[in-house]
Amino acid sequence: MEFRGNDPIYMQVAERICDEILTGVYGEQERIPSVREYGAIVEVNPNTIVRTYDQLQQSGIIYNKRGLGYFVAEGARQKILEDKRSHFISQVVPDFFRRLDYLGISIEEVAEMYSAR
Repeated sequence: MEFRGNDPIYMQVAERICDEILTGVYGEQERIPSVREYGAIVEVNPNTIVRTYDQLQQSGIIYNKRGLGYFVAEGARQKILEDKRSHFISQVVPDFFRRLDYLGISIEEVAEMYSAR
């Protein structure tokens, strides 16, 4: 996994797991890799994965079954979608519109590009 320098690694790993849940790699109520397994997958220290799993557990995305491992919580996919949509609308879209204005790109041009994709 390639890491961005500006965000903590554990948050980047959490984002990756959320993306994997959204794309169906892990379904609701399905077991996810253990701390050690996931650490090996993304090539980070297991302590970082512990922090990632703690953060995801506090967010209600995963839960721990003692002795069995971590599982994707029911409703996790919808929660992730809502969180990502909210972040996109409040953070990305305003910056996108500022850049359109700055670069002189009309919304019509954007609509054409969107339709052509």
